[in-house]
Amino acid sequence: MTTTSNTNDESLRQEVKAWLAENWTQDISKELLNEQIYWEVSAARKNWLKKVVEARWAVPSWPEEWHGRAIANEQASIIEREFAKVRAPGAGQDRNNLWANTLLAQGQQGLKEKLIGPLLRSEVNMCLLYSEPGAGSDLAGIRTRADKQGDHYLVNGQKVWTSGAATAEYGMLVARTNWDVPKHQGISFFFCPMKQSGIEVRPLKQITNESHFNEVFITDATVPAENILGAPGMGWQVLNMALAYERSSMGEGARGPRSGVKQTNKEEPLINLAREASRLDEPHLRQQIAQAIAYKKLNALNTARAKADLSQGTSSSIMSLGKLAMSRILHEEGRLRTEILGAESLLEGADHPRAEDANFLSLNAYFTSIGGGTDQVQRNIIGERVLGLPKEPEVDKTIAFRDVRTS
Repeated sequence: MTTTSNTNDESLRQEVKAWLAENWTQDISKELLNEQIYWEVSAARKNWLKKVVEARWAVPSWPEEWHGRAIANEQASIIEREFAKVRAPGAGQDRNNLWANTLLAQGQQGLKEKLIGPLLRSEVNMCLLYSEPGAGSDLAGIRTRADKQGDHYLVNGQKVWTSGAATAEYGMLVARTNWDVPKHQGISFFFCPMKQSGIEVRPLKQITNESHFNEVFITDATVPAENILGAPGMGWQVLNMALAYERSSMGEGARGPRSGVKQTNKEEPLINLAREASRLDEPHLRQQIAQAIAYKKLNALNTARAKADLSQGTSSSIMSLGKLAMSRILHEEGRLRTEILGAESLLEGADHPRAEDANFLSLNAYFTSIGGGTDQVQRNIIGERVLGLPKEPEVDKTIAFRDVRTS
């Protein structure tokens, strides 16, 4: 390994370019860029990520003992840009790997030694056990409980809207460990093993006719005490940090079309679609497409600014702005695709890929509007924590959670 903590920018750039030139071959590029897998990581991608982690390009701003190079965020961004130039994945995980960043900042030594490497290499499937049927937009109102029993916790409760739960080995779980303090103070955060008899996963049928979301029923499931992140009862702080990483990823982009038809040029997809439909010369469409592209560019700049201010183990309310903006962008793109296609958008299926993509993207935009905190929740966060507006009244904020009235 080349230690780069004292390397200048140009030397680092040349080192990255040389490594990519040697390792990012045309065959690997073609195999990874043509993947059609969702919620699953292919063997080819895992092999590539293993190389990236071993070369210490995945999390360069992290300490060397945790696969990093101990360099500043500014230099880490050089590495990320060089990977982006050749469309190689794996870099920038010190900014966008939700699981590994949360574990590094808050996990106990043994759990970090066990899981950080596999998480960076995407060898471990994860899910988020946050939302509950009775605590929709108020995560602090959760009622899943975790009771300490010797060297483990016994967990009982129900979670919902859990993406990837069917294949996950661990779930990032928030559960109540103290009922005699106000709601934000009695929550703890765990890495919960999913492959045990006390956990039942039931798929939910989505509007896109997929079943990536699930209900999770937890009955006397056990979580080792060493799997708690942060101190008992301090899970709300850990959760906010994890949500910042999640919203950061959702603010950067979202799932693309699912038809499997690849765009052959590098043109903006909306421009390409309008040209294919022979409507690119229509002034009102051109104006709307330009506005959509402007939103994308502006959001990319805002997200870059927010990430530059996000140091490892912290949270940032600015991430809510990027997530909210991406939600608007996705809905607008879906609407524009439908308008461009006109009556063709009424069709669906493999024989009509343009319409299939337009309809899927329109429906799937609601995933970003809801997941990671709804658009309404993001507006509250922006208003209160970014703009400094008065908080909404919370009559139950200062009373013991067991005394909170429920319907």
